[in-house]
Parts: sequence; C-alpha cells; structure tokens
Amino acid sequence: MAESSISVDMFNPGQVFACLGLLEAADILLGNAAAGFEWGDHGESRFRLIASGNEPPVERIIRFLEEAEVHSKAPANSDNIGDWQKGWGIVPEISEEGEPFPFPDPGSPATLPAILRDADNNEVSLDHWGDATKRDNIKFWAGSGGLPGAVILRRTLRIVAGKMHQHASNPFSLSEVQTSSFRFDWRRDYIPVQDGFSPNKHKGKFKIQMVGYPLVEVLAAIGMTHARPSRKTKLEYRYSVLGHDQGPLLDPLFHRAALGADTNPVPGRPFRRFVMLLDWPGQEDQARCITQVTEEETHI
Repeated sequence: MAESSISVDMFNPGQVFACLGLLEAADILLGNAAAGFEWGDHGESRFRLIASGNEPPVERIIRFLEEAEVHSKAPANSDNIGDWQKGWGIVPEISEEGEPFPFPDPGSPATLPAILRDADNNEVSLDHWGDATKRDNIKFWAGSGGLPGAVILRRTLRIVAGKMHQHASNPFSLSEVQTSSFRFDWRRDYIPVQDGFSPNKHKGKFKIQMVGYPLVEVLAAIGMTHARPSRKTKLEYRYSVLGHDQGPLLDPLFHRAALGADTNPVPGRPFRRFVMLLDWPGQEDQARCITQVTEEETHI
C-alpha cells in the first residue's frame, strides 16, 4: 500500500468534494482505497489517502489525468448526436442497443456523460450532472455557451496539461485563467450585483480574467460519482466529513455516506458538518455559485 497526504480547506466545498474524487479515482485505478480527513485545534487540515501498489495514489491519479483523453457517450438512437456541434470536438460514442446507460437520454448534449480514458483503457466516468433519480444532480454550471460537461472537462484539463505533476503534493493550489468551470471552487466565482461590476464587461486593454483551480473542479466532479451533499433549497446545501484520529482509514462507502449525512455515520469518529450558501451570478434558475460557508455545531 502507498499513501498520499495533501492539504485541504474544509471551508472550500470544492476541495472537500475533490478529496472524494481522489478517493474514487484511487479505488478505480489502484484498488483497495481508503482515506480520512485529519484536523486539529490549530494548523491546516489534511486528507490522507492509501491504495494498493507502490505509487502514491495522488501521483497516480495526476498521471492518469495527464494521459487520459476525454470522451462523451450517448445512448443508442439518441437525438443528441445530431445536436452535437463541430466546435465541441470528438462526437460522442454511441452505446450498443440494449447497453445500460446511467440515466435516460437527456434533453440536450449538455448533460451527456463524460469519460476519461487512457491508452491502457482505464476509465473514470463523470455523469453526476445527468442524474435523474431523487438525488440532487449538483449541476451548478449553466450557460457557458451551452457547453456540455465533457467539453468543459476537456478544456479544463487542457489548460493545465503538463503542469499537474509538479503540484502532486498540493493539487488544490494549481491555478490558471479559466473561462468556464463546474463552479465547485468558489475562489473563481463572483456575483456582479454584489461586487458592483462584471469582469465580463472589461475587455481589451482593461480585460479582467478570472483565475480558477482546474484540478479542484475536475476531481470534485469525480467526487460526485457516488456521493452528494444534502440539498435544503436551491441555494442551500450541507456537507459533512469524517475525521481520522485513530484506527484504520475508512473505505469509500463511509465517506460517500458522510458527505450528505446529518448525523455521524461512524460513531466514535470525528465528524464535522458545514452549510454552503449559493447565489445566482446571472439569471435566476441558471448557473449557481457558492458564496458563503459556515460550520454547524455537532453533538457527538
């Protein structure tokens, strides 16, 4: 077993979701993944991750992200194939007739699943945004020129290509100018009405560009594969984390359950719960962005 330990800001929901993304990816790529959040009264919080093999799991995941290509997929006979625009890149793959698909054929290409696939056919899927079950799909992005999730993913990875490995010890610090994102890391976002101006209106000589955190965005999207924060309203969610102070690190199942839990799913383990508030950066009922995070008191 090999281990990675990285810094995480618990008050940044995207970073917490990204930790789950690392856990999910490690379980797929390496197997036997387990993890835990660690914190104390002072100093930074950290996320510990172990998995099979000799390569530190975060390094293995970053190597996969550097090497993988982004594909999209549509069910057989989908109308979305005809609606796919040339400028979006590779046309979605088509499932075989009768092949299981994660959700009904969506009404537009925007929420078709995305697949990360490397030369050895290792695959990591991102499809939370099309979830049609009772779970909230956590689709904070909208607009973005109507870009499908797979296109946002491809463009996000492209701007950090060749730069990821050097940030393996602190992947959430990698920043680049980012014009579109999944809106998981709130350090990039803004509310024009609150801030008094819109960066989009400043072009040419006085152009303002927003800096995002691409690895947080990609890993957070992977983290939503089997977990969700708890939605209270369109603009209020709660998310929780399981800590580690003694005993073995915990399997993915426990961290998935903890993320949306109101009470500690593993009694005796440290447990923290947070509230995140969102707002509309543009037109209501389109994109949402995180604006405030507070910690709730828990009685354990």
